Amino acid sequence: MATRKKIPMRKCVATGEMKPKKEMVRIVRSKEGDVSIDPTGKKSGRGAYLSKDEEAVLLAKKKDLLSSHLGAAIDDAFYDEIMAFIQKGKKENKQKS
Repeated sequence: MATRKKIPMRKCVATGEMKPKKEMVRIVRSKEGDVSIDPTGKKSGRGAYLSKDEEAVLLAKKKDLLSSHLGAAIDDAFYDEIMAFIQKGKKENKQKS
């Protein structure tokens, strides 16, 4: 009898939606205060999850949600970096199909 593997769910800080962890992008603040994208989801530090969706990123940017969740100043250029990361992931998924 096969047992079903539990799918970890995470909440998007922008939309409030619960989605599987693999459908989200993790943003992490290290102890030093550096904020970066965590593609593996395993970096140590304070993390926040965003849906892999342009609207969610724009909403987070508009309301400055990552800054309040991570307790660090977030530059507008970092949101552009998140958008590029999401678009790159979508292109790679299309090539696999």
